[in-house]
Amino acid sequence: MSLIVPDFNESVIVRSADAEVIGQAPTTIRLLADSSSTGGALSTQRVTLTNGADGAKPHHHANSAEMFYMLDGVAQLLSGDQIVTAERGDLVIVPPGLAHAFAAAPGENADILIVITPGVERFEYFRHLERIAYGKVPPESLLEVQELYDTYFRTSTTWNDTRS
Repeated sequence: MSLIVPDFNESVIVRSADAEVIGQAPTTIRLLADSSSTGGALSTQRVTLTNGADGAKPHHHANSAEMFYMLDGVAQLLSGDQIVTAERGDLVIVPPGLAHAFAAAPGENADILIVITPGVERFEYFRHLERIAYGKVPPESLLEVQELYDTYFRTSTTWNDTRS
């Protein structure tokens, strides 16, 4: 077992008004703290999804666990081959290597705090997603940066069947 020893010595404080916001309804991402500001301990963002919007497609992280804490609303999460419905106050933690995805439940809103640990520099990943959304780069460009962001895309019949 390896131990990650974070390398930072002051509290990280991010005011809501200072957080960078990516996207707009139905999918908004607030970038809170990246790995560089937490000495590698974690990276975290807040994702708000409205009216059943998709969050992330099936993927896995080879080296990081991902935590989903439901601040409000109802979400569907893929965890391996299982679909989990999470509501306000629920917590789901996905271990490294396990396929996962998330979305607001059909017709519902979801407000989710997401934490990846150990941290990976991910803010630029979300900016890349925004460039894709606005047609500035093709979706296939994500395949070139999977290793950089420890985000490897997967297929999931379970997820596709649930979300269709």
